[in-house]
Amino acid sequence: MKKSGNATELKEQLKQDIADGKLSIGDATRRMRKIVGMNQKDYARNVLGISPRILMEIETGNGNPTVDTLRKIGRPFGFDIGFVAARKN
Repeated sequence: MKKSGNATELKEQLKQDIADGKLSIGDATRRMRKIVGMNQKDYARNVLGISPRILMEIETGNGNPTVDTLRKIGRPFGFDIGFVAARKN
């Protein structure tokens, strides 16, 4: 991930990395939060409307988010939940 750049560039790189299958849900969620420059507590409560604990578990790969929670996470970045082609290893 590029460490520098404006939010638009970072969002485009995020979208490309997701499309390329380079990120886990936790990694993508963490990058989304960092792009907007918020801590877990504020992002969870003020943007996503979920518990900070749930966000922390998702970001660390220990959570099991519901479809509704995944929609809340993706919505600020224009993502929705749907079927995607499986990655070929």
